[in-house]
Amino acid sequence: MKTRVTEMFGIQYPIVQGGLAHLAYAELAAAVSNAGGLGQITAMTLGTPEKLQDEIRKVRTLTSQPFGVNFAIGAHHGQYKDLLEVAIEEQVPVLSITGANPTPIFERLQGENIRTLVLVASVRQAQKAEALGADAVMAVGQEGGGHIGRDDIGTMVLIPSVVASVSIPVVASGGIGNGSGLLAAFALGAEGIEMGTRFIATKECIHANEVYKQAIVNAKETDTVIIKRTLGAPGRVLKTEYTQQIIAREQEGATYEDLKDAISGKANCRYIYEGKETDGFGWAGQVVGLIDTIPTVQELLNEMISEAEEGRLRLGRIFGSVE
Repeated sequence: MKTRVTEMFGIQYPIVQGGLAHLAYAELAAAVSNAGGLGQITAMTLGTPEKLQDEIRKVRTLTSQPFGVNFAIGAHHGQYKDLLEVAIEEQVPVLSITGANPTPIFERLQGENIRTLVLVASVRQAQKAEALGADAVMAVGQEGGGHIGRDDIGTMVLIPSVVASVSIPVVASGGIGNGSGLLAAFALGAEGIEMGTRFIATKECIHANEVYKQAIVNAKETDTVIIKRTLGAPGRVLKTEYTQQIIAREQEGATYEDLKDAISGKANCRYIYEGKETDGFGWAGQVVGLIDTIPTVQELLNEMISEAEEGRLRLGRIFGSVE
């Protein structure tokens, strides 16, 4: 496949692995990059510059292909600066930014040979990212897992709106987990896709507990809910008694202080690492309704490319361009 995304990031397929807090480590990132996509490790949940440096170097022992480091800066209020210096010193090929205002990061990256991706959920955010100098934007529709936009705009509407508003490449995210989704993203004007939830249910996502992976496989498209909406930071999670209790407390007027323990990173880890279904939560998008296997990353990408090719031929027959 050839798009501006593949050429810009030096990858075979325009498929980007999401940042995946607490889950995006060297094994998964390298597997995605080796399979032809762009793997990423997550900086903020590593915690210290030393750990980030170790993880970057570990990726390089597992793949010679380009990879990215994700900075989810929304809840960290400047605590990323030492980690950013490590990414720059290690000359990582790609840096992606999610949450909060990315301006300080772009100011620091001036003159550095690092490609940049910014996650956005609106036309306004995409235009700002382009103005700051982003090489590409990843536009996430409200179907996506984890933190999403506040406007509840679906991928089918958001992607062409963002494509029309910027001149840089757009990567589609939210509700995409197979070859049909990849093909649909191209039809909407995107030049690549980002997937988060789908990569959790893979063999190489070794930090995810089997309880979490199996819940994703078993879930229907109706088995996710949005928490933290009343706090102004909506995020999509698997529907469980635990997450429904969070929503009930929100509806009763609970404040951030009331909920901070229940919605914390520690609560997230209790579920995704330890499988404690009654004591934590797991991020997941509506794409769970399309996931019914836990393949290797290579198997997943092979299947996606094959499915996209079959879909392309089918469309060709519909339009009369294929015998």
